[in-house]
Amino acid sequence: MDRRAFLKTGAKATVTGAAISLSYGTIQAADAPAAKSAAASQSPAVLASFTADDHRRRLANVGVCTRKIRKCMRKHLITNYLPAQCVYNLGEYPSRQPWEPGEYDEQELDRLKDHGVQLIHVMDEWNDRYGLFGRNKLTAVNPEGFRRFVTMVHSRGMKILAYASSGYFAGHDPDYRTEWSRPGDAIGGWWDLPRCSPASPGWRAYFLPRMLQILEDYELDGLYNDWGYVPNAGKRINQPAPDEIVAFEETPQYDGAVTDLLYLIYSEVNRRGGIYKMHADRANEPQTGGLKVYDYLWVGENVENADGLREATKNHTPYVVPCIQGTAARLEGESEHFLHSIPYMQFPLLQGGRPLTGERAVIPIPRLPGVQENGFYRSAWKYYQEHPDGPYIYGGWDPIPPNPETRPAHARWLKQYLPMAEDGTWAYLEIADSDLFARPLPAECVASAFANRDLYLVLANYGQSAVQIETADAYVPTEDLAAAPAKQWQLPKRSLRILRYSA
Repeated sequence: MDRRAFLKTGAKATVTGAAISLSYGTIQAADAPAAKSAAASQSPAVLASFTADDHRRRLANVGVCTRKIRKCMRKHLITNYLPAQCVYNLGEYPSRQPWEPGEYDEQELDRLKDHGVQLIHVMDEWNDRYGLFGRNKLTAVNPEGFRRFVTMVHSRGMKILAYASSGYFAGHDPDYRTEWSRPGDAIGGWWDLPRCSPASPGWRAYFLPRMLQILEDYELDGLYNDWGYVPNAGKRINQPAPDEIVAFEETPQYDGAVTDLLYLIYSEVNRRGGIYKMHADRANEPQTGGLKVYDYLWVGENVENADGLREATKNHTPYVVPCIQGTAARLEGESEHFLHSIPYMQFPLLQGGRPLTGERAVIPIPRLPGVQENGFYRSAWKYYQEHPDGPYIYGGWDPIPPNPETRPAHARWLKQYLPMAEDGTWAYLEIADSDLFARPLPAECVASAFANRDLYLVLANYGQSAVQIETADAYVPTEDLAAAPAKQWQLPKRSLRILRYSA
C-alpha cells in the first residue's frame, strides 16, 4: 500500500496505539489485511522480535526497579517514541526564487540519517506565507520540489512533518477575515501574523479542511503546529473575536476552546496513522484537563534560564522535545542541553538542513511594502555575510555566532540515549527514595532509571561543585562500555553520566 492510500484509509481504520484508546470502531474485512501488514511492519522489537531471553532480561530489570525504587516523580512506559528529531531549514523564505531541493539536500539527509535522526520537520519556509509565488500559508512554495524532498526523507527511512498553525494566519492574505481574531491579538510588522480565535466557527471552517489537504497533497507523516495561542492563565486580551462562540468553560487551569480544537486535530491526524507535534512559547503546554492533544511538545522559545525550563517542563505530558533558544539563554557548554533533558526522558531538537543565511530579512514583500525584518534574521544575514564559509546557523534557535560543537555533541549523546529509550522501556524519573545507592544522593543531584533488556541509570549534577556518587551495584559508563564495572562515580559541576548495569 502506498503512503497516500495508507493515509486515506485513516477514516476506516485505527492504526496507532494512541488512537486505539480513543476509538473503538472496527476494521472492515476488506481493510484488515492491509492494516495488519502496515501494523506488522511498524511493530517495535519488544512485540515483533524479542526472544524469550530478551523478555526474561526485560522483566528481570523491571523487577529490580519495582523492588528498589519506592518513590519517583513519574513512572512511564515508553512506546511510539522518536526522540531523534531535526528541524530542517529548506532554504530562505521570503526569497526571490523558490527553494529547490538538490544534491546538497541528498547529502545532508544522508548525514542526518547516519547521525541517527528519525524525524524531520520543516518550518514555515515550506509554504508561501507572503503569496510571493501565487500560493499561501497552507500550500507549498514549490509543490513538486516539496514532494521530491518528502520522497528523499522517506527513502532514508525517516519521517517528515510540516508546519500548519492552528492559530497564526497571514494578516495580508486575501482570505483572512478580521472577525476571526480578537482585536489587537497579533504579531505585527514583518511577521504580520494575527492569532485566529480557536472559538471562531469561520476560522475553523477555513483552516481544518485545508490542514487535512496538506496531508493528502504531500504524503506527510504528520503535522507540526506552532500553537500560537496564549493560555488563559497568561491572556492579555480578553475581548472576544467578532466571530466567536463562547461554548466552553474558560479558566486559568483549563483552555476550553483550544482543547476542543486541538483534540479534533490530534485525533484526526492519529487516526490517519500520523504524528502530531506542537509548539508554544517558553514552557507552555495546553491546559486540557488531562486530555492528550499531542504526540510531541516542543518547548524552549524565549526562555532565558535553562534550569527554569527544566523545572517547568520536567513533568509535562510526554513526549517533550526541548530546544533552548540560543539567542535568549546562555549555556555553559554544548552538553548543557543534554544535562537538562535526558534525566527527564527528553532529548534536544537538532537544527539542520541548508545554512540559514538570513537573506529573508531583506527580501521585498509586495503585500508589506517597505517592511523588513530587524531581529534574528537581520542579525543572521549580517553574520552570514561576514562568515560565508561558516560555521553556519541552521535555525532560529541557534545562537549567533553558532557553536560548531553542537552537532557532534548531539550525535554523541544520541548514541547513548537511543538504546535506553527504545520501545517497551519503563522510565523512573527523578528517583526520590530507593535502594539503588549506597548513600543518599548529594544535594542538587538527580537520578533516573530506564529498564528494558538493559538497565540504565542516569546521574545529573546541577550544582556548581563536583560530587561523588556511590551506587549499590556495579555499572559501566555508556560512553565506554569496555570500562571495568564500578560503583564510585565522579560528576564534575553541571555534568551528566549515563551508566549501564553490569550483571
